[in-house]
Amino acid sequence: MTTIRTADDLRAALATAPGPDAAALSQADARNGQLTKPPGALGRLEDLAIWYAGWRGDPRPAIVAPQVIVFAGNHGVAAQGVSAFPAAVTEQMVLNFQAGGAAINQLSLLAGARMDVHALALAQPTADFTTAPAMDADDFATALATGWDAVDAGADLLVTGEMGIGNTTSAAALAHALYGGATEDWVGRGTGVDDAGLALKARVVRDGVALHGGQGDGIEILRRLGGREIAAMAGAIARARVERIPVILDGFICCAAAACLEVTQAGALDHAVAGHVSAEAGHAALLDLLGKAPLLALGMRLGEGSGAAVAIHLLKAAIACHSGMATFAEAGISGG
Repeated sequence: MTTIRTADDLRAALATAPGPDAAALSQADARNGQLTKPPGALGRLEDLAIWYAGWRGDPRPAIVAPQVIVFAGNHGVAAQGVSAFPAAVTEQMVLNFQAGGAAINQLSLLAGARMDVHALALAQPTADFTTAPAMDADDFATALATGWDAVDAGADLLVTGEMGIGNTTSAAALAHALYGGATEDWVGRGTGVDDAGLALKARVVRDGVALHGGQGDGIEILRRLGGREIAAMAGAIARARVERIPVILDGFICCAAAACLEVTQAGALDHAVAGHVSAEAGHAALLDLLGKAPLLALGMRLGEGSGAAVAIHLLKAAIACHSGMATFAEAGISGG
């Protein structure tokens, strides 16, 4: 198995990652055309099933081993007051995840998904990115490797979630640095800051991007403006690409992590779909830039991987129809 010891290892893995299986794609498309329904009658479910079949290398696949991974990290920038909650909540929520008490626990259980939790050096927040890079090279590589190694190579679907007070500020800074635009377009209320808090958050993002913007590719921008949990999500999503494990992306923070990969290596997210569009400012625009149409729009803004976990059921529905339906010939129905 490829291991990740440096950021350059991740770049190399993305550059040589395989694409979907062409034969499985072709066979899945052919099967879809023979199923007992009018052409296109299941809409996007048909496209999802064929996409999934290609990445799994199986024209008639099943989802039997989904994995949800939640990463947690603390941000030095949180000390500036960019969140409505103190940094201590990160560790408290990790304990809640481990006890099975969070929303993502319930959603993972309902979806039949294995759920893992990884807390990354919570006692040592990243540096405040308005004054220095959030992570040095070694710290960053450790976070990437944590995400990479957390993926079960036997999984057939991956959702990555996060917990980290201050991480919507980090995600907004990443999106702003990667794609430009007005700072205010990327900055939202996160955990529920008031108008003064929103203005402070915009100022912090602006200062961070002024210091680090344009300083390298997407992965380098992630080191400078991200958090350990965001870097770990990127590492996990990249590992899934190498293993041909389809990914359902969660909300703004997850998509900011994913965008760092796509900006670094075009096509890095071909194995991923957007589970939902969140209520967080900037997420819809980020999805548009990534070319990902969301499966759901429920006004969610929890994080944790929760929106993507709900979307597992849609992908399971697509696969159930594709793989379980009879063809016209099998059913003895004319017109196929």
